[in-house]
Amino acid sequence: MREALAEARRCMSAGDVPVGAVAVVGEEIVARGRNRREELNDPTAHAEVSALREAGLHLGSWRLNDVTLFCTLEPCAMCAGAMIQSRLGTLVFGAYDQKAGAAGSVIDLFEGPDWNHQVGRRGGVLIVECEELLSGFFADKRQSAWAEEA
Repeated sequence: MREALAEARRCMSAGDVPVGAVAVVGEEIVARGRNRREELNDPTAHAEVSALREAGLHLGSWRLNDVTLFCTLEPCAMCAGAMIQSRLGTLVFGAYDQKAGAAGSVIDLFEGPDWNHQVGRRGGVLIVECEELLSGFFADKRQSAWAEEA
């Protein structure tokens, strides 16, 4: 998760919400991703999707059964769907997302009883660090907006 936090910090300079992800097989990081929506003007450029894409290329398969994906924020519906479709082995995330979380906070896409694949998951890992990174980012954004108005 510390590597995912490092990825999250990398995207802040572009004005992107600091979300990072790393895909791991065994002890090896096979892919990294960070939120790049602002940088790329791409609504699908979420950290998780980027890491899943890179992992598939690295492993030579879209089936990611042996991959554990570490993310700093609970995935949204798009990312949760991509995890299910990629047959991801395990999801580990840090902060819960009370506005768009799709792993139990707002909705739980992983609990579909008829899915042909179940993703293992665990939330709240390094939650304080993940929450502080996000809350600091948004506090800075609010401060900048207030300064511009003044």
